[in-house]
Amino acid sequence: MGRVRRHPSPRAGLRRRTLTTAFAVLGAVAAMAASCGSNDSGVEVAEARRATVVEVVDAPAAVTAKAAATLTAAADGTVSALHVQAGDRVAAGQLLASIDSPPAQARLAQATQALQASQRASGSGLGRGADLSGIQRATDAAAAEAFAAARAAAAKVVDPAVRAALLAQVDAAERRYAQAATAAAQAIRSVQRGIAAVGTAVGALGAAQRVQAQQAYDLAKSTVDSLTLRAPISGVVQFGGAATGSSGGGSLTDLLGAAGALGGASGALGGDSGSAPKAGSPGVSDAVAVGSRLSAGTPVLTIVDISELGLVAEVDETDVLLVAPGAPARVELDAATGARYDATVRSVDVLPTPSARGGVAYRVRLSLGSGQLADGRAAPDPRPGMSAVAHLQVRRAPDAIAVPAAAVFTVDGKDAVWVVRDGKAQRVAVTIGVPGQDLVQITAGVSDGDRVVVRGTDKVRAGQRLP
Repeated sequence: MGRVRRHPSPRAGLRRRTLTTAFAVLGAVAAMAASCGSNDSGVEVAEARRATVVEVVDAPAAVTAKAAATLTAAADGTVSALHVQAGDRVAAGQLLASIDSPPAQARLAQATQALQASQRASGSGLGRGADLSGIQRATDAAAAEAFAAARAAAAKVVDPAVRAALLAQVDAAERRYAQAATAAAQAIRSVQRGIAAVGTAVGALGAAQRVQAQQAYDLAKSTVDSLTLRAPISGVVQFGGAATGSSGGGSLTDLLGAAGALGGASGALGGDSGSAPKAGSPGVSDAVAVGSRLSAGTPVLTIVDISELGLVAEVDETDVLLVAPGAPARVELDAATGARYDATVRSVDVLPTPSARGGVAYRVRLSLGSGQLADGRAAPDPRPGMSAVAHLQVRRAPDAIAVPAAAVFTVDGKDAVWVVRDGKAQRVAVTIGVPGQDLVQITAGVSDGDRVVVRGTDKVRAGQRLP
């Protein structure tokens, strides 16, 4: 294979896409060089030979994990037990840590009492003289307050996917209460119009109160249950969030390279904002220890599944149509100089993403295989988040007639080469197939064994005698 430049520059006379290069068989280049003739004029001649030419698209990339999940504090409290250390490998469902939160426990106790009271009452305490509309307004206000508190607590969760799941849980609970409250309001209006018995309205209002009490209890219990942290997936333990130490907070999206491709995680429902420092804040240690104070939504532990590593590359829009699932690739890591890793394209995103270089790019997702150092030893295992360059092999021309790329130039918008025939230079129009950096495929105009000018093409004139 020929050398690949990480940042190739356009070559005069050869139509090239940005960040596009080629691999070629080194033996072909050596054979051409062996047949070269040169003189003091700076003109060099070589033979067109058959070789394998592969077009490669270079793209910046990052290593990704198979899955990851961040567990956050469900409420203000302190770490009461810690059963793992950073770097431990854990199985899904394994107990990791426990948080003691007196406020969350108190809310659950209050919700339990309210639920039991509503179940005992069943609306029997409401007589004909009761202000049914006033009771319903009070019930609606209590429900609204509970749902607002739950949303505020969920909003403190830093991970966007977990936060969205918790908010969806609150929305579902509120919809269930709204249905019961609507039925009660309709029954009360019917009583006020004299077309229904008071008992009907009392029963509907009692049902709404029970639904409100049940939802408040469920939310409070969900918070308390979430104070016991268990691993949602198997993987390696890391304290804090996925982007620990970043002032901007961490998102598992970058770690996984796929929006929403997260494992399950504990959530936060309930809890007031506290003054405890957040993990990941500048100057604040992310270490978790028994007795550590936590605010609701603080990332406590992240489990990262590194059993299968992948790669996410950003391919420019001018090249992405060449990339297809199954295409092979070679990968270079900034952290492993001289190492080469194999990879295979799994998928190409349909929607674009802003490119780090400006313009529009598309994310290409690859499976990352093993690597090898230049001396044949196994390359070190990458870690999620490491920077890389992916050399995507997008087109391949085996046994193609190829000439060195320097042999091709442009005249009047057409590609051409100088061919030596009968000892004289003759300009011949050619058709380019697969373009490369070291070699390019010629599909028309040159035959195997033809001698072509490969250096000093600007110094050659038609009819000029060449060795």
